[in-house]
Amino acid sequence: MPFATPYGMPITMERAQVLIQTAVAEANKRGWALNIAVVDTNGDLVGFARMSGAQLASIEISQHKARVAARYRRPTHAFEDGVQKAGFNYLLTLDNVIASRGGIPLIEGGKLIGAIGCSGGTGSQDETVCDAAANTINAMASK
Repeated sequence: MPFATPYGMPITMERAQVLIQTAVAEANKRGWALNIAVVDTNGDLVGFARMSGAQLASIEISQHKARVAARYRRPTHAFEDGVQKAGFNYLLTLDNVIASRGGIPLIEGGKLIGAIGCSGGTGSQDETVCDAAANTINAMASK
């Protein structure tokens, strides 16, 4: 089944901070001020950063994106595509769904260890920064 990734040990605070630093560096490189949240396998907050100038409304949105990516075990982009491209408007009736890019599950050794969510830019900008951080998980695991 798609999106049936098994759950692993939840991400630690130390690893979450490394992801946040990676995301902040990527956002700074591009001149974007974002809010970045990392959650565990249950969607509970492990780490958070609000970059200077990031919009206040995006604090909760970044956490929401991360929580949805963890609990539904899929990128939030999947919900955006389902609503916008496939017309699956029923997705919006599911509990706590957000149909906006920028929530990425964190997979290590084939298991979900948490998720990262970014908000404050366009959906594509949020997703780009989250992808840059999420892609470091396997590199961090080998250290």
